[in-house]
Amino acid sequence: MTYPIEIAGCRRELPLCRLTDDLMIAGFVIFGDVELTCACAKALLEKAPEYDYILAPEAKAIPLVHEMARQSGQNEYFIARKKKKAYMTEVFEVEDHSLTTEGVQTLCIDGADAAKMRGKRILLLDDVISTGGSIAAVEQLARQAGAVVAGRMAILAEGDAAKRNDIIVLNTLPLFDRTGKPLK
Repeated sequence: MTYPIEIAGCRRELPLCRLTDDLMIAGFVIFGDVELTCACAKALLEKAPEYDYILAPEAKAIPLVHEMARQSGQNEYFIARKKKKAYMTEVFEVEDHSLTTEGVQTLCIDGADAAKMRGKRILLLDDVISTGGSIAAVEQLARQAGAVVAGRMAILAEGDAAKRNDIIVLNTLPLFDRTGKPLK
């Protein structure tokens, strides 16, 4: 089963993926899809508020934030990592609860990145917003760093996130029942 969708002028068939016995989601992955990544980056930049830097969670948003930085002429963006790395110092950490990741995950930023963000307008970016847990965790990191949140953006808002008016998105995705029928 698939779900047809158009995003930034690109048509795709998203596979339906079972999360529980009664719930399925449309699997959206931009990894490896250069056309879609470039088109989404362009469309999001056209809607973006003014910002100094972009901050995105690891991992699926990485090609998107990279392409947005490239298209906008920025030379730097920030990634909230899932694990502290040996080269990171004075790390800022928060917990994240994601619909597609089992259990609790940690997101962190390096103190050097946090210092660059201090007082700057930060655009928060993700590929899909569903429960809002990842974008909330990234926002918490930005605020801990002393940044000003300029806005929140995603390619897609899924389920109840589609009703949020504080996130700029390109399209919405329903959740699906066990038969593949969209939930209202």
